[in-house]
Amino acid sequence: MPSPAVRPGLIDADVPFWRTLLRFLVPLMASNILQALSATIGNIYLGRFIGVSAIAAASSFFPFLFFLISFLIGISNASTVLIGQAFGAGLPERVREVAGTTITVNILLGAALAALGGIFAPTVLAAVHTPADILASATEYARILLYAMPLLFLYLLYTTFLRGTGDSATPFYSLIFNCAIALLVMPVLITGQIGIPGFEMSLGGRHVAIPSFGFATGLPGLGLNGSAYTSIIANLLTLVGLGAYLLRRRHPLAPDWALLSHLAIDWPILRTLIRIGIPTATQMVLISLSEIAVLSFVNDYGSDATAAYGAVNQVVSYVQFPAISVGIAASIFGAQAIGRGEQGRLGEITRTALLLNLLIVLTLIAIVYGFGRNILGWFLTDPHTLALAYRLLGITLWSYVLFGMTAVLSGIMRSSGTVFWPTAISIFAIWGVEVPAAWGLSRWIGIDGIWIAYPIAFAAGLAMQASYFLLVWRHRRFSRLI
Repeated sequence: MPSPAVRPGLIDADVPFWRTLLRFLVPLMASNILQALSATIGNIYLGRFIGVSAIAAASSFFPFLFFLISFLIGISNASTVLIGQAFGAGLPERVREVAGTTITVNILLGAALAALGGIFAPTVLAAVHTPADILASATEYARILLYAMPLLFLYLLYTTFLRGTGDSATPFYSLIFNCAIALLVMPVLITGQIGIPGFEMSLGGRHVAIPSFGFATGLPGLGLNGSAYTSIIANLLTLVGLGAYLLRRRHPLAPDWALLSHLAIDWPILRTLIRIGIPTATQMVLISLSEIAVLSFVNDYGSDATAAYGAVNQVVSYVQFPAISVGIAASIFGAQAIGRGEQGRLGEITRTALLLNLLIVLTLIAIVYGFGRNILGWFLTDPHTLALAYRLLGITLWSYVLFGMTAVLSGIMRSSGTVFWPTAISIFAIWGVEVPAAWGLSRWIGIDGIWIAYPIAFAAGLAMQASYFLLVWRHRRFSRLI
């Protein structure tokens, strides 16, 4: 049977737009929060089953992984714009053509990065001053994940494609499935046991101890590497389940012959993807390099500081990911509006997204400030490391409301294919402000200076993006790119 026609966008003039945006945004934010929660629980397992050294080793590899997938993020963001515009215009075959080209390019790229990354992982980790006591374990962990890079790319691409069509619920349900598998499999692969680690926390001034529980399976525990294998298993099973679900629904993006026949490089589409995606990919590469640079500053303070860095990033992600979600939603709905020839709705989309960012992110910041020490205490057992992480969290967390507003303005501009100046501004905020400030302040006042650099950079980035948006971008007219 033929695929059903693509709906001509999700923007309904008879429904208040804030309600439409919120309906899309809730599953998207829930996905990002669940992803952060899954990473937190993974770190709890590592910290409680193995120790702080395991968290530090995993944290050392994360910026390196982010660097390797940066090009994927750029191209997938470009594909979201094209898929959103084609979907909004009611062109299902064009949706498949964009998806086929994007998948082909990123599978080839993933294979190349897997090979090169596996070879150079120890060199890169040593170059960023990874502490000697965790270098060997960080390298082995990195290589396992690197060799599975094509699988990770394919899973991330599919969730991105679906969101481009306005479907944020299916990626959310697939992530629930992914996390459930990971939480069941991880303790078995790390320790050889089925169970949960014990930990202590404070609730309402009362000290609560959660006892550990588990029983042996007879399988060998793989330690930190078990966490990497867990990720591979969860991604593979989720991707298979997602494909089966889309086939049953006869979705335009189902992995059937209609899509598989487009698994080749359509050069006009690729040129458009590159034109939109390369600036974003460049930005993501430079962001990842900046995180590697910042991590090298942190690593100079020892493995406890590296563990605190990883812990703070975990907690901050509960605010950062929802802020990014609002920007993604603004970009997708902006692309659909342009695809339908309704540029006049871009102002409403921008205003609504900025307001939702303020309400959502400020609320989350208040919650995380209230419970941050407890969350950090779930996977940091050393009192010195815990105190350091909580102090650093207090320095930087509030500034993510600025980060969220910047994400909205950048996202709405990208929805029209305007990428150069938003990207250039972001790069300058990172390399012209954040990294120099982190380097200089860390040498002036110590490790606190590294985290003070984040709000400085976020404020500078917002000021520049808002200036370009108000003075230049909003006065232009846009048409569909594909």
